[in-house]
Amino acid sequence: MDNSKKREILDMLNNWGEETLGKTLEIIFTDVTEETLTATMPVTPKVHQPYGILHGGASCVLAETLGSCLSYISVDSEKVVPVGTNINSNHLKSKREGMVTGTARFIRRGNTMHVSEIEIRDEKGGLINHTTMTNNIIPRPK
Repeated sequence: MDNSKKREILDMLNNWGEETLGKTLEIIFTDVTEETLTATMPVTPKVHQPYGILHGGASCVLAETLGSCLSYISVDSEKVVPVGTNINSNHLKSKREGMVTGTARFIRRGNTMHVSEIEIRDEKGGLINHTTMTNNIIPRPK
């Protein structure tokens, strides 16, 4: 994928919707390839659970945002759209502050179903969360 196409996709994703959960959590898409999509999310008190660590739900939001958007940019969105049907998320390590980076990649990219895995890592590369997600690909609602 050439740099102008990457920039076009990243700009579209980063400017898609004004008041979304992804924007609330400050998720920023940072890289895209033919097979992957990457984004960051700051770990601040806004995404903590009461014990002062990253809330598992925030990790799930980052993972689902990545998996859904990876599917979206991989289909003809004028004809079909992805809809999430399953998410399985394993929280492997806690994090109190800093930044996490998630990368989604396809396990299966079929015509009617996409399965992706999303790895969320800390600044040192430590695995914070591993998620698998299924999207059904359906005709675009009219």
